[in-house]
Amino acid sequence: MVGQRQSTNRMQPTQNVGTRRNQEGLNLVAKRLDGKAIASQVRSEIAEKAIKFLAREGMKPHLAAVLVGDDPASQIYVKNKRLACEKTGLESSLHLLPATTSQSNLLETVERLNADPSVNGILVQFPLPKSCSEREVVLAIDPLKDVDAFHPYTVGLIVDGTPRFLPCTPAGIQQILIREKIETAGKEVVIVGRSHLVGRPLSIMLSQKGPHADATVTVCHSRTPNLEQHCRRADILIAAIGRPEAITGSMIKPGAVVIDVGINRLADGRVVGDVEFESAVQVASAITPVPGGVGPMTIAMLLENTLKAAALQHGEKFN
Repeated sequence: MVGQRQSTNRMQPTQNVGTRRNQEGLNLVAKRLDGKAIASQVRSEIAEKAIKFLAREGMKPHLAAVLVGDDPASQIYVKNKRLACEKTGLESSLHLLPATTSQSNLLETVERLNADPSVNGILVQFPLPKSCSEREVVLAIDPLKDVDAFHPYTVGLIVDGTPRFLPCTPAGIQQILIREKIETAGKEVVIVGRSHLVGRPLSIMLSQKGPHADATVTVCHSRTPNLEQHCRRADILIAAIGRPEAITGSMIKPGAVVIDVGINRLADGRVVGDVEFESAVQVASAITPVPGGVGPMTIAMLLENTLKAAALQHGEKFN
């Protein structure tokens, strides 16, 4: 799978964020799974590979971003992705289209980037204006340049167990587990959320046979009865429902690992996850913070996919 090589670089130690007591009454330390530090490590590895790719091929891996309209959040996301490219030694380009862009004009832009041999990865920032179909745009992207891993062909390879690219957020979560040496084989994993972006692909990745997988996975959603009962079974609990602080400490099995995918801005300006951090940290053995947990890893894995796309398009193997 993409990006599963264990690194020899030293990471900053995880930060203690609270204590809890086990059945024997001993204090145990809950760990902060620092996605920011892990993402920095991943980007350093990518930067080294990008230098070698440039020396071999005479070009930098190139990510082309397409932004339709002037949505402030989308502008920030694209800016952060482009900055990450520059810091890692990848080339990036931005293709701005007005909010009034027609579906046909957007598809023409995608086709032009498909045909451009200097472009290795294509990212169309969602959401799109209502006049444009996200589904049609996804289908239009060349699967060899599908670095978001949304195309049905890409998804099919994941289901088959022979992935070309892994979706960025699920891949980032898997890398956190790998690099923090959190075992998944034989573990109960509960994913709260069934979106095609996170819940569904991650359930496939973690339940497959092989290293860093082999888990027993349950996917819960808005129609799941007795959600708390399912959550309290989990050795690894992954929250990806887009509801602020929906998962509380009472829903977590003592000693479980908690991965919080959510990013929610409250009316008072605070940014929180889908997990109520203060109560969860008293129960979990390890937890990702928000911000600074899964988010930085999502961008890091986008860069990894772009580098892999460049290698594959030049007939190289990617390790």
